[in-house]
Amino acid sequence: MNSVTRSRSHDSVVVVGGSGAVGRLMVDLLLADGVPVTVVDVHAGPELDGSTVIAGDITAPAEPVESVLREATTVILAVPESVALRADLSAVRADALLVETLSVKSGFSHHVQGARPIGATLGINPMFAPSLGMAGRPVAAVVHRPGPPVDAFLDGISRWGARVVLLDAARHDRLAAATQALTHASVLAFGLALAELDLPFVDIDAVAPPPHASMLAILARITGGEPEVYWDVQAGNPHAAEARAALHRATQTVSETVDSGSEADFAALLAQAEAALGGNGDRYRAVCAEMFGIVRGSSGNR
Repeated sequence: MNSVTRSRSHDSVVVVGGSGAVGRLMVDLLLADGVPVTVVDVHAGPELDGSTVIAGDITAPAEPVESVLREATTVILAVPESVALRADLSAVRADALLVETLSVKSGFSHHVQGARPIGATLGINPMFAPSLGMAGRPVAAVVHRPGPPVDAFLDGISRWGARVVLLDAARHDRLAAATQALTHASVLAFGLALAELDLPFVDIDAVAPPPHASMLAILARITGGEPEVYWDVQAGNPHAAEARAALHRATQTVSETVDSGSEADFAALLAQAEAALGGNGDRYRAVCAEMFGIVRGSSGNR
């Protein structure tokens, strides 16, 4: 990321919300590049080598926060949408790069078009839990306002090992609804249905086949995460309700086919579902076989 923030010796990066999961990821990657970082957070944590931490509220910044914003050449907003849309960025330089990390892009895209004149503005959405790291993983990117700093920042993300996927704000949100909101809703519905069946978990765990054990693992990961993150995915995305409605209709279709159809109808249903894979069924079956190879049963050897 040096080309983004080190073109002049006094360049620096401010990460607002640097104590959160995405913020910490950005801070760690920047520090590893030798970039000076200032973290601004209402819940200021301990400083890391090379970073400075300032307690402050970006929606009502006091002088210490405004001072670092005035000096920064890159400002990263690693905060929820409710905070990002109320952020007071009046102290940010007109030639600074502004980066947001929201899971929904349309609202901020509309907001930034009506904001005071600002420079290059980029939205990124790491499509993975930050604890997994960027190497080999997709980062969705929406260019709100183009410019050389945007291109340099995206080049830096690629050097960190991520796969940059360029999208416009509307397409990003539709894809996020399908890949995040739909997925999370499916897993939560699975967990709620399993709880309603009210079977002893020790028995479920003992007999769980690989598909079920995999769903349990994903359920545990989601329920062990930050509710605010998953709430934003469901409540903030304008297309999430459509995704949940499609899930509801799909479960009804499965039930109706089993209750009133035939084996041939069910086979047709499987073929209809596989069509969602876009002709990549064999590739994903190979991925599944690899995943199931590490799922071994209830002894803990998963």
